Amino acid sequence: MGVFDFFSREKKQKLDQGLEKTKSNMFSKMTKAVAGKTTVDEEVLDELEEVLVSADVGVDTTVKVIESIEERVKRDKYFGTNELNNILREEVAKILEGNEIQDQNPFNSAGQHKKPYVIMVVGVNGVGKTTTIGKLAHQYKQAGNKVVLGAADTFRAAAIDQLTVWAERVDVPIVKKEMGSDPASVAFDSVKSGVANDADVVIIDTAGRLHNKVNLMNELSKVKKVMKKMIEDAPHEVLLILDASTGQNAIAQAKEFTNATEVNSIALTKLDGTAKGGVVLGVADQFNIPVKYIGVGEKMEDLQVFNKEEFVDSLFSKEESE
Repeated sequence: MGVFDFFSREKKQKLDQGLEKTKSNMFSKMTKAVAGKTTVDEEVLDELEEVLVSADVGVDTTVKVIESIEERVKRDKYFGTNELNNILREEVAKILEGNEIQDQNPFNSAGQHKKPYVIMVVGVNGVGKTTTIGKLAHQYKQAGNKVVLGAADTFRAAAIDQLTVWAERVDVPIVKKEMGSDPASVAFDSVKSGVANDADVVIIDTAGRLHNKVNLMNELSKVKKVMKKMIEDAPHEVLLILDASTGQNAIAQAKEFTNATEVNSIALTKLDGTAKGGVVLGVADQFNIPVKYIGVGEKMEDLQVFNKEEFVDSLFSKEESE
């Protein structure tokens, strides 16, 4: 049984709404950039560069897109500003080509993993980490899976309390200890509980502080190491949560965490509240790690599996952005 449904009309509408601020920002500026122009010249490209940077696509990714469009201008000799939208759409799609997400239910796939499938969640405080864990737990459970949560962010009592609230709300068991306990011990007990109770998924929260990179790296390494005592290849997934509304700061956080641990999937939250949705492109381009989930609202169902085709369609749907 897969984790989430096929991309429904309702989810597509929610994605359109979630990207509305980004689309409005991008296309209003693009319209001004090409006003009175009949060809894509250097001035138009300079304006387009500014549009992409303001949408938090990121300088490196923006330069890559602009250089590619410049090559097309030279090669084709001429194309009008009316074609620019389609050209940009193709370049954005090209950036997302490598964003391939693995099977959403790998422990049921030809023995890829023995149960339980262990997800270690990382990210700084305030990015929506606990909420994302709760939504994930809900959607896994709705798909018929048995879920266990682990409160291994023992640095803050609030983190334990918040995850407990979500566990009660979703009606799944949680493994927790008092504030200040060894995070690795909580992670070990969480996996142990998952094995003992024949759980399908164990989702483990971790501390989100970044003030001391060495301590963070050591702590995450220790948490991962103890899991392997129970399940040799655990954690199967290290999911990094980033707040899309922080724009380039999200990319900076991604750099820190990918240096600290082996992140293999990313969730971008709060896309619905920002005009900086271009950060999805920057993250997908600069890190060889798939964007797996995006958050487009407050409801349980508003954490969506990232569908790159739908994302591009939504971003460039003029009828929704005008």
